[in-house]
Amino acid sequence: MPTLTAREISITDLESQFNLHYTDDLTFFSEWQDNLPLLSDAERERCDRIKTSFSYLLRYPPLLENTVKMVVLSGLLDMAGFYLPPFHIQSETSTEIIDQDQDLTVKGSLDVLVLCQSFWVLVIESKRATFSLEVGRSQLLAYMLASPKISIQPIYGLLTNGSNFVFLKLAYQNNIPTYTLSDEFIIHNRENGLYSVLQILKRLALEVAC
Repeated sequence: MPTLTAREISITDLESQFNLHYTDDLTFFSEWQDNLPLLSDAERERCDRIKTSFSYLLRYPPLLENTVKMVVLSGLLDMAGFYLPPFHIQSETSTEIIDQDQDLTVKGSLDVLVLCQSFWVLVIESKRATFSLEVGRSQLLAYMLASPKISIQPIYGLLTNGSNFVFLKLAYQNNIPTYTLSDEFIIHNRENGLYSVLQILKRLALEVAC
């Protein structure tokens, strides 16, 4: 059986081997837009501090994955409640998916995996700060497809390079694994893009809570 790593697989591979479909239906992923919680002044101030720290570190490239996780993601996950029950963090987790015809295996390792009572609820893949988010989309989707719960509940993901953020939703629609994306949020926008990212993370924490 041929084996690919998640870093090698493309969107075309996922579509042909795993029947993955993209939808532009605006109602499919309403969670990133509807019923978003308001942020406190303290949360907005912390987002601004993260932005300032990240902007400073950009002066000393390259800004690698571990730095992005430490400086940007850690604070956001903390404020969103992902370090408290019922969630727990498991990092660098190996995963594997096998296509329906049993003739291709995709293996990989997650940068950050947020779990809730042993099933995946949020996947975060942080790339080099200078990379486009597009280079990580297929890799993130490959990880999300490996979730044992994907057939019965939606799986959410966040793709970021530290300055740009895109949320994904993957769920079965008419027995077909289907995904779509949120808008892209940028930390350097005049209004700090981390405000929206934190609001969506807090919304998804409620959506997927056990």
